[in-house]
Amino acid sequence: MKEMLGNSYLFGANAPFIEALYESYLKDPAAVEPRWRDYFDELQRLDQGAVDVSHYDVQESFAQLAKGRRANGPAVVINRPQLGEKQFAVLQLISAYRFQGARHADIDPLKRREKPHIPELDPAFYGLAEADMNTLFNAGTLFGPREMKLRDILQFLNDTYCRTIGVEFMYITDMTQKRWVQERLETIRATPAYDAEYRKHILERLTAAETLEKYLHTRYVGQKRFSLEGGETLIPQLDNLLANAGKAGVQELVIGMAHRGRINVLVNTMGKMPKDLFAEFEGKHHDDLLAGDVKYHQGFSSNIMTPGGPMHVTLAFNPSHLEIVNPVVEGSVRARQHRRRDFTGDQVLPVLIHGDAAFAGQGVNMETFEMAQTRGYGTGGTVHIVVNNQVGFTCSDLRDARSTHYCTDIATMLETPIFHVKVPAPAAPARCSRLSSTGISVSPPSSEKRFWPT
Repeated sequence: MKEMLGNSYLFGANAPFIEALYESYLKDPAAVEPRWRDYFDELQRLDQGAVDVSHYDVQESFAQLAKGRRANGPAVVINRPQLGEKQFAVLQLISAYRFQGARHADIDPLKRREKPHIPELDPAFYGLAEADMNTLFNAGTLFGPREMKLRDILQFLNDTYCRTIGVEFMYITDMTQKRWVQERLETIRATPAYDAEYRKHILERLTAAETLEKYLHTRYVGQKRFSLEGGETLIPQLDNLLANAGKAGVQELVIGMAHRGRINVLVNTMGKMPKDLFAEFEGKHHDDLLAGDVKYHQGFSSNIMTPGGPMHVTLAFNPSHLEIVNPVVEGSVRARQHRRRDFTGDQVLPVLIHGDAAFAGQGVNMETFEMAQTRGYGTGGTVHIVVNNQVGFTCSDLRDARSTHYCTDIATMLETPIFHVKVPAPAAPARCSRLSSTGISVSPPSSEKRFWPT
């Protein structure tokens, strides 16, 4: 028992962290702090065989063997010796990254889908070779230096469009809106810059979300709860959304969501008392109530303090039918806006949270989208969050899940910008929430902002 207690810190929730430390040690022993380095050195001495190698490299080599050699044709090389033609080629390359960079973004932590080969993202496709890498070119409409070396332009594009945030927006026909999105992405290269204090806050919110799920799993074994495990980043993302929406002047926010993650949102976002939640798990209720609804159908409302003052936040009740709450939320928001005489949608904000399979598979989503821009039903815009937990489908092969590449492709019919985010990078979803909520009050100008007649 003493031996087990002595090394218990190596297991459980700490195991992935220690494994990552060991990977860093194998690549460079100086990269870990001395205490862990001494511990790993001792592990190496326990075995008299060859020195251990990186486990990640071994796994990656087997993954590549399984995938086999990709049958791609040779890159198309266009011979353009004149600098003027090469300048045009650079502008084409920039446009290609804006259109298709999301397809190469690092947004799948499970690595289930191989990144497609996209010739248009290869400089050679436009006749640009290694000899051109240090040549200065005009950066065109990039929000950066006026002139850059081709090597730096490529780095700029990869940092902005192919890291932990993949963005689809080039199908937007309104040029002002398109440039608005470009500016907010390219000026920071789609990389959030948060200080240490806010990063600690993100960690605290993640810890709160994960701890609640682990406690419920341990205390109430076998009870149905539709866990948020794997999608805990939703909690700091909602926290960031509420803060920035309040700062933008939003007075009320109405949330609609299905079952998965609802209990966590109730406690860690809405402020429901944990003791009340535990009482529901234990079947307790007030004497004047004969029975109550199941926990993952419950709604709630509370006033939450934001940088812009108190905001009334409502989580709508939801029946068992997935996604059917969406038009209900939009109608509730429309009524609240009407009561406030909020004709521009600046004071009441709808937020809808979906699962990946339900978003693509439930027709009510497209029906709700079709009503979004109408004068009788519009609410001025909705923030949609799709929790891509990859558990909604029962198919082992993603090619059998749906016909579209992304589950969010139905949203493109309204020319809506879509942000694909890698969840293990928790600052990235917060950045996208900030972008979405900033657009409430600093939205790009349009021909007519009012969405119903006065």
